[in-house]
Amino acid sequence: MNKKGFIGLGVMGFPMAGHLSSSGFDTCIFNRTPEKAEQWISRHQGQVCKSPAEIASISDMIFLCVGRDEDVKEVMLGDDGVLSEIKPGTIVIDHTTTSASLAKEMHDLLLKKQCFFLDAPVSGGQAGAESGQLSVMVGGDENSYKNVKEFLNSFSKFTKYMGKSGSGQLTKMVNQICIGGLVQALAEGINFSERAGLNTSDVMEVITKGAAQSWQMENRWETMLADNYDHGFAVDWMRKDLDIVSAEAAKIGADIEITNLVNMFYKDVQDLGGNRWDTSSLLKRLKK
Repeated sequence: MNKKGFIGLGVMGFPMAGHLSSSGFDTCIFNRTPEKAEQWISRHQGQVCKSPAEIASISDMIFLCVGRDEDVKEVMLGDDGVLSEIKPGTIVIDHTTTSASLAKEMHDLLLKKQCFFLDAPVSGGQAGAESGQLSVMVGGDENSYKNVKEFLNSFSKFTKYMGKSGSGQLTKMVNQICIGGLVQALAEGINFSERAGLNTSDVMEVITKGAAQSWQMENRWETMLADNYDHGFAVDWMRKDLDIVSAEAAKIGADIEITNLVNMFYKDVQDLGGNRWDTSSLLKRLKK
């Protein structure tokens, strides 16, 4: 019962579970596509489990990193799901980006079993997951957060407790609002520079040293100019996240006019066949 379970070995979960294992923690894994689990175990120390229920039966902490609200519900509540075998005192840490309402629902369900659910979405993308440099924003029981922080540190550079259940997901929504606007502005700036006949590399060298600097600019302008959009976090996933943001904003009466516009721009990118391009591909719709 001192194993650390990890469910979901996608672009993010695969390296995150790897860091957990390489940090010396006794790790067991489950993935709905068994081939991914076999790939992981060929590279890392740990145990492959046949179901989320088996993970729950031998773990005192369970990390989730799946795709959508319905995926979290499937691994938690479905046949052979976590809740069927979870033991009192277990902490479930969900790194999936979901709605805040799902986090609250899972929190309430686990409390009935004397367990705890932390919503703990991450920021940093595939590169951050692979390098162990993610940022983690956590909602739920604060003492549970303190108990898992050591383990979060195995794949993160920064973690912060944000408040009651759902607060981690709400913080991630703010993150996605800001990223969407930044990437769109960067795409428009690059497109403007190119059409004006400037040397865009020189332009970026100058403005990255001034007030326009951002992580997106520093890390994406060169690949955007090279028409390279293979950096992990796909347009399909960003649209999923921004749809969640839009629904929450409607609930609380928040004006997210620019974010909704950028979400429509990502729909244009999907229509160009860019479902799996990364989020910096907003430039593509301006160059078509």
